[in-house]
Amino acid sequence: MPKTHGVEEYLEAIYVMEAEGGSVFASKLADYLGVARPTVTQMIQRLTAAGLVAAGEGREIALTQEGREKAETIVRRHRLIERWLTDELGLDWAQAHVEAGRLEHAVSPLVEARLYERLGRPTTCPHGNVIPGTGAVQPTGTPLTEVVAPARVKVVRIVEQAEEDLDLLRFLNQAGIVPGATLRVLRSHSPYEAGIQVEVDGRSYALDDAVARRVLVEA
Repeated sequence: MPKTHGVEEYLEAIYVMEAEGGSVFASKLADYLGVARPTVTQMIQRLTAAGLVAAGEGREIALTQEGREKAETIVRRHRLIERWLTDELGLDWAQAHVEAGRLEHAVSPLVEARLYERLGRPTTCPHGNVIPGTGAVQPTGTPLTEVVAPARVKVVRIVEQAEEDLDLLRFLNQAGIVPGATLRVLRSHSPYEAGIQVEVDGRSYALDDAVARRVLVEA
């Protein structure tokens, strides 16, 4: 059965892609959401008519002010719920992401505010990405692919777009490659050797470039 996504999922996806500094085009959005390109084209036309997105001359898709406000509300609730599900209910990253996607549409402003206070006013989700509306600035960092070995680094955040890969989320969570963790980079990117070798908590992993690129770190 093909995937289906509503207006809120599209706004959330566009927001995440913009936040990571990339230009948003229908083709990229289709790949991100895992849907056919004609489906995306139809939804973008609908969102444009509603005044939530605008398409530039180069067909780049951007959120309007109203669209951004709606998207921030959705993303804020999603990340707060993820924090609650992991910190208080003990779900792993993949489970929390799926459940947050289900619950974010049903959370009222009152529950959102109470949840925010209950959790101690967090500024980031479990993966280190900033929660909109908290006044926090998105943590920066260097992709693990750009670190020259040997080096000792701290994980800053996991690129938000990695969240759509549930197996990757589960692997990073179980491996302990989480915000705040210290990694020893034993082997950096090389055209002759496969994998970027890192050590965390005494365990060694050879990360594919596509995975390492999604882990942002600082010295």
